[in-house]
Amino acid sequence: MFETLKNAWKIKDLRKKLLYTLGMLLVYRLLCFIPTPGVDASQLAEQLNRYSLLDYISWMTGANFSNWTIMAMGITPYINSSIIMQLLCVAIPSLEQLNKSGEEGRKKIAQITRYLTVGLGFVQAIALTYGLKASANPGFFNYLTIGFCLAAGTALAMWIGERITENGIGNGVSLLIFAGIVSRFATVLASRVRSLFTEMFSGTFSSLPGSLAILIISLAMIVGVVLVDMAERRIPVQYAKRMVGRKMYGGQSTHIPIKLNASGVLPLIFASAIMQFPETILQFISTKAANWWSDTLGSGTWWYIAINALLILGFTFFYSSITFNPKEMAENIQNNGGLIPGIRQGKATVDYITRINHRITLFGAIFLAVLALVPNIVYKVSGVYLAFAGSSLLIAVSVAVETARTLESQLLMRHYRGFLK
Repeated sequence: MFETLKNAWKIKDLRKKLLYTLGMLLVYRLLCFIPTPGVDASQLAEQLNRYSLLDYISWMTGANFSNWTIMAMGITPYINSSIIMQLLCVAIPSLEQLNKSGEEGRKKIAQITRYLTVGLGFVQAIALTYGLKASANPGFFNYLTIGFCLAAGTALAMWIGERITENGIGNGVSLLIFAGIVSRFATVLASRVRSLFTEMFSGTFSSLPGSLAILIISLAMIVGVVLVDMAERRIPVQYAKRMVGRKMYGGQSTHIPIKLNASGVLPLIFASAIMQFPETILQFISTKAANWWSDTLGSGTWWYIAINALLILGFTFFYSSITFNPKEMAENIQNNGGLIPGIRQGKATVDYITRINHRITLFGAIFLAVLALVPNIVYKVSGVYLAFAGSSLLIAVSVAVETARTLESQLLMRHYRGFLK
């Protein structure tokens, strides 16, 4: 990756894109320090410690949520809107047709997603402000002001992400999430290093074994994420020769790549939200019931680990079922004069692709479950607390790998251009 950045920096065009991306990320991080007017910071800090569900949003926004700046909602409403639109495009035929109608259709879907993002951010901001009792003056206009400020911050974050995608190195929204996660992780890392130096000067090394264990486990998880993120199952396809006019087409062998973890981080997000949502609701209703839930099914308990693993498995298969269509893939292969060696066309091809997809999905689901539950299991067994969630690590590493791939593809494209000139 560092070699890729070094080579990209030598090319003037890519250097401009890198500087533009760094500049926009700097602007985003500076905006993260602007406070939201009308918020009671002390009351907010007290309330945030009670709800474990909100820790996920805080990780995604780089502690902007806990500080309640204008970027408190960050890019999360855009992610939620994109997921909602993706599901609606599958459920509603008119939206599905619009999504498949070409560039203009996708532009309309993107425009609807933007409007939904701002509306969802506004409603979400007011609801959370009211639920957390974060308003310094609980009046209608104060809630309205906070809602507009946070919705404007979300719209600005979305605009910055789109500008990075168009004028920078790409993956704008992902890079904003990456910046938030890395900034939070850097804060935790600096705090741990500071405590280690304090112990070293005082002559005690009580936390050194735990820190070494955290480092080894973290490196192992990062290596696992990189390997799985880059791995794919390739289905071989052989295309027959065919005459079109006076030209001969086909007669070549290729493959269809299927990623081992095609569902990404979504199953982790859905499973974590469902497990923590009841506790958050019970906090508003009854403190006694919330404490019972936390002791019985709260984060770190064996019941939480088991149920969360089952939810991750279920959501992974559900996401695969709505995004992967073996029948459509088999029809495309057949319509283009291709076949999978040793497999008949038609239903046999559909069954073969379905069987491979189920195996890959099962492997991806088990990997996601292990990744999500390692921090809980480590804490339960040894009492060592890992300073990150599995979803945060998966997002950060995946974005870094994808950014490196984007730079490598742009370097390769410019290499071929120079060769042709």
